[in-house]
Parts: sequence; C-alpha cells; structure tokens
Amino acid sequence: MAMDVIDYQIFGDDMQFVEIELDPNEAVVGEAGAMFYMEDEIQMETIFGDGSASQSGLLGKLMGAGKRLVTGESVFTTVFMNSGRSKRKVAFGAAYPGKIIPVHLGDMGGTLLCQKDAFLCAAKGVSLGIAFQKKLGAGFFGGEGFILQKLEGDGLAFIHAGGAIIEKTLGAGQTLRVDTGCVVAFSSNIDFDIQYVGGVKTALFGGEGMFFTTLRGPGKIWLQSLPLARLANRIVGASKIGGGHGGEQGSVLGGLGNLFEKD
Repeated sequence: MAMDVIDYQIFGDDMQFVEIELDPNEAVVGEAGAMFYMEDEIQMETIFGDGSASQSGLLGKLMGAGKRLVTGESVFTTVFMNSGRSKRKVAFGAAYPGKIIPVHLGDMGGTLLCQKDAFLCAAKGVSLGIAFQKKLGAGFFGGEGFILQKLEGDGLAFIHAGGAIIEKTLGAGQTLRVDTGCVVAFSSNIDFDIQYVGGVKTALFGGEGMFFTTLRGPGKIWLQSLPLARLANRIVGASKIGGGHGGEQGSVLGGLGNLFEKD
C-alpha cells in the first residue's frame, strides 16, 4: 500500500502542535489521545495496530497490536481520513513541553528507531513496530527501555521530544556519548550501545548515573535536553509526596521557614 503524501504546518514554540492538511481520501494515523482538533468531514476510526499493509488480516492486526503492547504503548491507534471532496485539516498536540520533529522515512533508508513514547503521528501506511537491542549492555542498562519503536515506510512521520532539540549527523566511526534518556531517535545504521561510566566514585556521586549511551556513525541522530522521565522525577521530588517542601521556595529563611509551616 502506498504511503499517503501529506502537507503539514507546525505551530507553537515550547508547546507545539502539528496541523496536517489531507486531500480527499488521504489519511493519517495518530497515537491514541494525541488529536487536538479536526475539521468537518474528517472521519475518525480507532483500530488495532497501525493500519499499514503489513498488518492486514486478523493475524496481522493482532501481531501489530501485540508489538505496541510490548513497548508499553496503547494497543490502539486512530486513523483520521478525509471523506470529503476538498482539503480538510486535523491537528495533533504534544503531551509535554518540547518540539515536534518531522522525519521523511524515505530519507532515513526507510527505517527510524525512536524511544517508545516519541511517536506522535504519521502518514497512513507507515508501519509501527519494535526493535530489540541486540547487545547485552543496552538490554540490561538502557534505562529508557530494552525495546525501541521502529517506524518503517517511505512516508512522513512526526516524533516528539522534550525541551530543546538538537539534530546531529555522525560520520563513519564518529562517536557521541549521551545520557541515555536524552536519545530521541536515530537512523537504523547508527550503532547503539550502553557503556559503564567508569570509576566507582564517578558512578556513585557524579549524579549522572552509572551508564551512558554510545552512538557511533555513520547516520543521523536526534537528542532532547529534557526527557519526560527527568521532568517527572524533578516534579515528584519537589512535591510533598516525594519528600520535598511542596510550597513556596523563595523564603529568605530557606529550609528553616518550613519548621513554622502547618499541614
């Protein structure tokens, strides 16, 4: 099945959304719960898996849904099709502050690997699968998960990342070491591994964890400055549930002021 060719525009700065313009009978598949708004004559259908040609038939649909379940995502996606006779628009919004990245899978050799919560939406026909890390280190110490999402096809896909985004192209043999949670996506020819930080003192007291990700070219990578897990940990840590003060932090008394707080 040929990929639908879609036009789009990204709006916003730190809380972005993408508006996609569909020709008659064109469709886009979105992550469950990501839809922002849609114009009339856009028909919405929730399906198992992603609706790609590789998931035709009952067995294909069940296998596609099972792959998404393994990655921790919903087994459902939603297809938005323009059933009218003129162009119609549908928009998808990100769930937390960051940037939306459009990626033409054809430019990536047909495959893009990304973190399990990065996918936002794609042209109908893009296949959403899983990629197991072959190396033992990556499997046990990856931090963000042993399993990555694999997007396949030659159409347009949109992924979301937290904070500021940087895109890098690594040459053959060029290596970059990154905090594991900061890796958003990379082309399939990138060599991905997890390595031990080094000294015991650095591992225990450095505050950066015991392992980092090593990415080796050639290929393209996308990195994020604020992974969702890091943001969530800071929020929980600052709350009363996480042992924080949960109140105003600007008192000139500092921690001493909390002695006079009432529950």
